[in-house]
Amino acid sequence: MTATPRDGHDHVLDWAMVFEVHPLTSDRVDDFADVVNPNRRSTHCWCLSHRLPPKEIDALGGGDRERAMRCLSERSNPPGVLGYQDDLPVGWCSISPREEIPRLAGSRLIRPIDDVPVWSIICVVVRGGHRRRGITGPLLEGAVAYAASRGAPAIEAHPVDPPGRMDTTMAFVGTRAMFAHVGFAVVGRTDAVASTMPRLVMRRDLRQTA
Repeated sequence: MTATPRDGHDHVLDWAMVFEVHPLTSDRVDDFADVVNPNRRSTHCWCLSHRLPPKEIDALGGGDRERAMRCLSERSNPPGVLGYQDDLPVGWCSISPREEIPRLAGSRLIRPIDDVPVWSIICVVVRGGHRRRGITGPLLEGAVAYAASRGAPAIEAHPVDPPGRMDTTMAFVGTRAMFAHVGFAVVGRTDAVASTMPRLVMRRDLRQTA
């Protein structure tokens, strides 16, 4: 999938770049690690906690979280998509059917607003050294296109609406402006917070644009 570079923030866009988005299949796990955990630290985030309880992570990976992610990438719905700028992996978006994300599906703080079987975006990460270059927009567009190709009726995210710059430790949840630029609208609010800010429910309804 190829996305057109565009972004709703004050990022400078490189219109000459070739940007592609691909599902995280087992042959792309090294690319995923290059984006989220370039030093391969075992204690660093491997984007597993929302999807697998600790016992299942240990069972899949034998105590190795990278190995557990490799096993997860072999499932019928890969756990997300990678963005490539001129063939270099530069972005990660965790996206799946909500029902396949146990921590979200069972959350009492982020409850469903209706019975639409949405796909959910858990986090968005841009590789260090490549931030503020217009990557987020095409990455999200590619994630939406991927979910649409799998029959998703709608995509949801749960960002915050910061008055200024976002705390980098929680930036993975995204911002209202970032999602609004790629067609998401606020449809509700959650009882969850990130960096003391309430998290919204934003949705892009694919049934209206099909």
